[in-house]
Amino acid sequence: MGCGVLSVTVLFSNPAIRAALLIQRWYRQYVARLEMRRRCTWNIFQSIEYAGEQDQIKLYNFFDFLMHHFTPASSESKTRRLPTHWERYFCYESIEVPDSYTGPRLTFPMTFCGVSKVVQAFKHKQQLHARYVLQLLRETWRLLRILTNISHVSTCHTKEITICGDLHGHLEDLLLIFYKNGLPSSEKPYVFNGDFVDRGKNSLEILLILFGFLLVYPNDVHLNRGNHEDHIVNLRYGFTKEVLGKYRVHGKKILNLLQKIFSWLPLATVIDHKVLIVHGGISATTDLNAIARVDRHKYVSALRPPKPTHYAADGCKTQAMGSNHREASGPAEGRRRKKKDLSGCIFGRCEIWSMLMQYVYYIIYTSPLSSVLTMTDSSTQIVDVLWSDPMPQNGCIPNEVRGGGCYWGPDVTEEVLGRHNLQLLIRSHECKQDGYEFCHNRRVLTIFSASNYYEMGSNRGAYIRMGPDLVPHFIQYQASQACRELTLRQSVGWTERSALRALREQLFVHKSDLISAFQEFDPNNTGKISLSHWASATESVLKLGLPWRVLRPQLVSSTQYGMVDYQMWIRELSITEPKLQISDTSILETMYKNHSNLETIFRVIDTDHSGSISFEEFRQTWRLLCSHLKTEISDEAIADLAHSIDFNKDGSIDINEFMEAFRLVDLSAHA
Repeated sequence: MGCGVLSVTVLFSNPAIRAALLIQRWYRQYVARLEMRRRCTWNIFQSIEYAGEQDQIKLYNFFDFLMHHFTPASSESKTRRLPTHWERYFCYESIEVPDSYTGPRLTFPMTFCGVSKVVQAFKHKQQLHARYVLQLLRETWRLLRILTNISHVSTCHTKEITICGDLHGHLEDLLLIFYKNGLPSSEKPYVFNGDFVDRGKNSLEILLILFGFLLVYPNDVHLNRGNHEDHIVNLRYGFTKEVLGKYRVHGKKILNLLQKIFSWLPLATVIDHKVLIVHGGISATTDLNAIARVDRHKYVSALRPPKPTHYAADGCKTQAMGSNHREASGPAEGRRRKKKDLSGCIFGRCEIWSMLMQYVYYIIYTSPLSSVLTMTDSSTQIVDVLWSDPMPQNGCIPNEVRGGGCYWGPDVTEEVLGRHNLQLLIRSHECKQDGYEFCHNRRVLTIFSASNYYEMGSNRGAYIRMGPDLVPHFIQYQASQACRELTLRQSVGWTERSALRALREQLFVHKSDLISAFQEFDPNNTGKISLSHWASATESVLKLGLPWRVLRPQLVSSTQYGMVDYQMWIRELSITEPKLQISDTSILETMYKNHSNLETIFRVIDTDHSGSISFEEFRQTWRLLCSHLKTEISDEAIADLAHSIDFNKDGSIDINEFMEAFRLVDLSAHA
């Protein structure tokens, strides 16, 4: 023992060793601080993302509530006029390809050469002609209809299976995977685990590439459906807008066919009867035998499972309600009230509401893609595999953070995998900083393939290679060259600034609610509250579950004696607003808070996908939003806003220009 003490003393007496130990300690503290900043940044991005998904599902629960009580009498006749032959409805023969077209000219059946030309064209920013897009989608639809709900894949000693997670329109990630791993082929099978679309700019290109390889190698390319392969989700997160922007003439046809294709995508893949691959996850009630029997094509939207429609003698429509162990509580409470009472207490103008309901009903229930199915546990099975997330605690609870699916624990994993004689569950659905993550005693593996998902440097992408031993091997990457050149400190700083900018926008749009919450802790109207009260009040308003006291130095510039001057703090939020002459400024704050919801309603009301709506449709949009929010905004304020943003004075409003005009700008980002 004495020798040991002596040796330590000798070590610390050496200046070089002491310096090395001090540097090591400093570096460990430095890396720990960076890691803490990175985790806080990650929590901000993820909390805002999940809050948006929850808000979206609340909005469509509201739509569903409306459909149960306000249904146009003409809906039955509309349904009868729908086309019955899809191939005739989406015919492409009349679409001519001009001689000036320089993109790939496809022939069918699709060949490896043909899909390789498509990959090269997209790599060089070329666009595939609408005729070939429709033809490729029709062939894909024909193939998907003969596939089973659960794809079964076998490995062999000569080849590995590659498994990719969410791509979300990041074409550069898909191209990088192909560059590093090779193109799909009979010797290089792939499983793509859903969420091909939304958020990124090249969702359609990714779909066309994957569908092309699926047509060439139907036994070696497997596509699972994700929660974003859903036309309702696409209205909010960008895919609808992308398609209509790229194909202005035939965009509506492309979208309609894609809705049908999404409903036919398989729900799961099983490798060697031992590895289950689904997009979201499982629940305590997940039953692969039940999933295998589901008529998946009837679920055009997992958010809006089809319901049986019946007509009474007076022609009124009624809906048979089924059981659902996680049914939303808001609409359910309203269903017990009478129809005439609802129309009187929520909406004051029946003629406006009748017109609006025809728009909404047509989109959600009488589109050519809707079908009728009794509400059963089948819908729960589908929602669970598409929307669920794992949690560290035992049990299975509703996923209130996302608003759909469930949280399931390690005990559920053991029970479900054991019941089906499986050893591993691979899922996606959640962005991970390293591109992958194990949980539940390494029996659940999350894989995410879209790098830089939230911001440049926010995360790596990854994919899995798996051989006959069924041991996953991970390949990580960053698709952006600029990001690969950043140091750890630069990367953390970049993403932290972006996350704080997004958080400041959330704080700004809730400023009135925040001031009211702060004033509850300030009975003497001093304008100041303690840091703990500031953190509690901020969380009570935003409900993001963030460590506000840790974030305080980045959000509150100055404090005195542990007190926050909240009035000054609100004024210091560096956000610019549009310069519009509007008498009722309360409508602006409502606009900021519900920017995404309002855009979604715009897309619903814009039934012809023209990209513009009339003043009357604009007023109806606000009426629907006000009903959803249970708030009042006068017709005069709405008309005032409409005229102020009709820049060319043609009596209509361009949706994209309107949303861009109200996009908040963080001045601190340009300082």
